[in-house]
Amino acid sequence: MNKKSILTALAFSICLVLTTQSFAQLQAPAPSPAASVSANVGFTKISIDYSSPAVKGRKVFGDLEKYGVTWRAGANGPTIIEFSTPVSVGGKNLAAGKYSLFITPMESGDWTVHLNAKGKAVFDFMADGKIDEAALAKDDAVSFKVKTMTTPMAHERLMYMISAEDNKVASIHFVWDKTMFAFPVDTQVDQKMEGFKAVF
Repeated sequence: MNKKSILTALAFSICLVLTTQSFAQLQAPAPSPAASVSANVGFTKISIDYSSPAVKGRKVFGDLEKYGVTWRAGANGPTIIEFSTPVSVGGKNLAAGKYSLFITPMESGDWTVHLNAKGKAVFDFMADGKIDEAALAKDDAVSFKVKTMTTPMAHERLMYMISAEDNKVASIHFVWDKTMFAFPVDTQVDQKMEGFKAVF
């Protein structure tokens, strides 16, 4: 084999090794990919980080997610909502920071949204294979009821959205399958403006 043939074979071998390594490092797409949404409302940045599961032909609420059982409102890890400044949610003032968002779906009547003050995972409240609702309630920064609606069309992946028409009160929207709900977050613009005026 001449020198040129040896160099060609060597270059081909290197390319083959590099290609094999690239394929070995390539991972399949996550079944519930990470997702995030954020918006600036008033003086506050609101961010939600979650993993987005798919319906995949399953019955979601009442089967995949049992009625009356508190759920992490996403997949993989905790769903985290963060406020860059103090806000009011569910009639309660909350400090700036990160909160775990849990949901308790119900077969009839209002659902409950929990904002966990310690940023824990819902599984931290498991005891004997069940959610210890009393322990969870103890760690809630706030919990409140929401009315759900049936959407005209199914949404394959869980999704959160943030909107604010007046740039003072945000609406956090949850949509998955044919279920949706929203809850307001008062970013306390007027109170912060009053505080600003008082300083000057």
